[in-house]
Amino acid sequence: MIPEKEKKKAENFAVEMARLVSDRHFSDVVVLDLCGQNPAVEYLVIATGTSDRQTRSVAEEVLKEAKQTGFQAFGKAGFEQGRWILLDFVDVVVHLFESEFREYYDLELLWGDAKQIQWQES
Repeated sequence: MIPEKEKKKAENFAVEMARLVSDRHFSDVVVLDLCGQNPAVEYLVIATGTSDRQTRSVAEEVLKEAKQTGFQAFGKAGFEQGRWILLDFVDVVVHLFESEFREYYDLELLWGDAKQIQWQES
Protein backbone atom coordinates (compact mmCIF):
# COMPACT_ATOMS: atom_id res chain seq x y z
CA MET A 1 0.00 0.00 0.00
CA ILE A 2 1.36 3.41 -0.93
CA PRO A 3 0.74 6.76 0.79
CA GLU A 4 -2.45 8.55 -0.26
CA LYS A 5 -0.56 11.36 -2.03
CA GLU A 6 1.40 8.84 -4.15
CA LYS A 7 -1.78 6.84 -4.79
CA LYS A 8 -3.52 9.93 -6.17
CA LYS A 9 -0.49 10.75 -8.33
CA ALA A 10 -0.52 7.20 -9.72
CA GLU A 11 -4.28 7.34 -10.36
CA ASN A 12 -3.95 10.67 -12.19
CA PHE A 13 -1.14 9.23 -14.31
CA ALA A 14 -3.22 6.13 -15.15
CA VAL A 15 -6.15 8.33 -16.20
CA GLU A 16 -3.84 10.53 -18.28
CA MET A 17 -2.44 7.46 -20.07
CA ALA A 18 -5.96 6.12 -20.69
CA ARG A 19 -6.92 9.41 -22.31
CA LEU A 20 -3.75 9.44 -24.40
CA VAL A 21 -4.32 5.95 -25.84
CA SER A 22 -8.01 6.67 -26.38
CA ASP A 23 -7.09 9.82 -28.31
CA ARG A 24 -4.87 7.60 -30.49
CA HIS A 25 -7.88 5.47 -31.48
CA PHE A 26 -7.43 2.59 -29.08
CA SER A 27 -10.72 0.99 -28.05
CA ASP A 28 -12.12 -0.57 -24.89
CA VAL A 29 -9.82 1.48 -22.68
CA VAL A 30 -10.10 0.43 -19.04
CA VAL A 31 -8.36 1.62 -15.87
CA LEU A 32 -8.46 -0.91 -13.02
CA ASP A 33 -7.79 0.01 -9.40
CA LEU A 34 -5.79 -2.83 -7.82
CA CYS A 35 -5.04 -0.95 -4.59
CA GLY A 36 -5.06 -3.47 -1.77
CA GLN A 37 -5.32 -6.42 -4.17
CA ASN A 38 -1.79 -6.56 -5.51
CA PRO A 39 1.32 -5.42 -3.64
CA ALA A 40 3.25 -4.85 -6.88
CA VAL A 41 0.93 -2.48 -8.77
CA GLU A 42 -1.83 -0.01 -7.96
CA TYR A 43 -3.44 0.60 -11.37
CA LEU A 44 -3.67 -1.16 -14.72
CA VAL A 45 -4.46 0.59 -17.98
CA ILE A 46 -5.70 -1.85 -20.62
CA ALA A 47 -6.47 -0.89 -24.22
CA THR A 48 -6.95 -2.48 -27.63
CA GLY A 49 -5.20 -1.28 -30.77
CA THR A 50 -5.79 -2.26 -34.37
CA SER A 51 -2.29 -3.30 -35.44
CA ASP A 52 1.22 -4.01 -34.23
CA ARG A 53 2.37 -0.76 -35.84
CA GLN A 54 -0.22 1.21 -33.88
CA THR A 55 0.62 -0.47 -30.56
CA ARG A 56 4.35 0.18 -30.99
CA SER A 57 3.84 3.79 -32.05
CA VAL A 58 1.47 4.60 -29.21
CA ALA A 59 3.66 2.77 -26.69
CA GLU A 60 6.49 5.11 -27.69
CA GLU A 61 4.15 8.08 -27.15
CA VAL A 62 3.19 6.74 -23.71
CA LEU A 63 6.87 6.43 -22.77
CA LYS A 64 7.58 9.97 -23.97
CA GLU A 65 4.58 11.47 -22.16
CA ALA A 66 5.39 9.52 -19.00
CA LYS A 67 8.93 10.85 -18.96
CA GLN A 68 7.65 14.42 -19.38
CA THR A 69 5.34 13.96 -16.38
CA GLY A 70 8.04 12.46 -14.16
CA PHE A 71 7.28 8.75 -14.57
CA GLN A 72 10.06 6.45 -15.69
CA ALA A 73 9.40 3.01 -17.15
CA PHE A 74 10.83 0.35 -14.86
CA GLY A 75 10.28 -2.28 -17.52
CA LYS A 76 8.86 -2.73 -20.98
CA ALA A 77 8.15 -5.79 -23.09
CA GLY A 78 6.53 -6.78 -26.36
CA PHE A 79 7.94 -4.16 -28.72
CA GLU A 80 9.41 -6.79 -31.04
CA GLN A 81 6.05 -8.12 -32.22
CA GLY A 82 3.80 -5.35 -30.94
CA ARG A 83 0.82 -7.60 -30.28
CA TRP A 84 0.90 -7.09 -26.51
CA ILE A 85 3.09 -4.32 -25.16
CA LEU A 86 3.54 -3.97 -21.42
CA LEU A 87 4.91 -0.75 -19.91
CA ASP A 88 5.69 -0.96 -16.19
CA PHE A 89 5.80 2.35 -14.34
CA VAL A 90 5.84 0.53 -10.95
CA ASP A 91 2.53 1.81 -9.50
CA VAL A 92 0.90 1.87 -12.96
CA VAL A 93 1.21 -0.79 -15.66
CA VAL A 94 -0.03 -0.06 -19.19
CA HIS A 95 -1.08 -2.98 -21.40
CA LEU A 96 -1.56 -2.28 -25.12
CA PHE A 97 -3.05 -5.24 -26.95
CA GLU A 98 -4.17 -6.33 -30.38
CA SER A 99 -7.72 -7.64 -29.96
CA GLU A 100 -7.01 -11.39 -30.21
CA PHE A 101 -4.32 -11.17 -27.53
CA ARG A 102 -6.56 -9.12 -25.24
CA GLU A 103 -9.35 -11.66 -25.59
CA TYR A 104 -6.97 -14.55 -24.94
CA TYR A 105 -5.32 -13.12 -21.80
CA ASP A 106 -8.52 -11.44 -20.52
CA LEU A 107 -6.92 -9.37 -17.77
CA GLU A 108 -10.31 -7.94 -16.78
CA LEU A 109 -11.45 -11.45 -15.85
CA LEU A 110 -8.21 -12.13 -13.99
CA TRP A 111 -8.72 -8.94 -11.97
CA GLY A 112 -12.52 -9.27 -11.83
CA ASP A 113 -12.71 -7.90 -8.28
CA ALA A 114 -10.91 -4.69 -9.22
CA LYS A 115 -12.83 -1.44 -9.31
CA GLN A 116 -12.91 0.35 -12.67
CA ILE A 117 -11.85 3.99 -12.58
CA GLN A 118 -13.96 6.44 -14.55
CA TRP A 119 -11.39 8.16 -16.77
CA GLN A 120 -13.53 9.74 -19.47
CA GLU A 121 -14.35 13.39 -19.02
CA SER A 122 -18.06 14.02 -18.59
